Amino acid sequence: MITAAHTNTMNKKKITDLLLFVIGTGIVGAVSSLIAEGNFKEFYNSLEKPPLSPPGWVFSVAWVILYILMAISAFLIYDTDHPNRNSALKIYFVQLFINFLWSPVFFRFKSLIGAAVVVTMLLIAVWVMIKAFFKIRKSAALINIPYLAWTVFAAYLTYGFLLLN
Repeated sequence: MITAAHTNTMNKKKITDLLLFVIGTGIVGAVSSLIAEGNFKEFYNSLEKPPLSPPGWVFSVAWVILYILMAISAFLIYDTDHPNRNSALKIYFVQLFINFLWSPVFFRFKSLIGAAVVVTMLLIAVWVMIKAFFKIRKSAALINIPYLAWTVFAAYLTYGFLLLN
């Protein structure tokens, strides 16, 4: 028999797990920024920009929202007993690692070619992740559509920076 106390404990565990995904994903983004070091604004402003390039502050806002959405989607996969859950989460962590690489490659090493390679790999990884998530939990995949769209936009910008600079 499931008691109210047992249900309350289960709900607290789910909230804790969700928070771990959100905080963990956020830490990945923060550490990537720290490793990238330097003056992001100065380097970004020094580049010849492709059309539609947003002001620098837009990236911070967008990434905070996207990291939260990514974390929620990964939690939704984690919170299933689907047999492909672990492989889908591995794909999630691979794409998160690739995502982690972009800022240091672009900002710290100022490698536009390297950043173009990384963003291409990221685009592929995000697509593969969405497909894997869709087979397990459609809502987890759909939550990542803004991330995919932003990654396409990031690829456009990265290739634009590469061609113009």
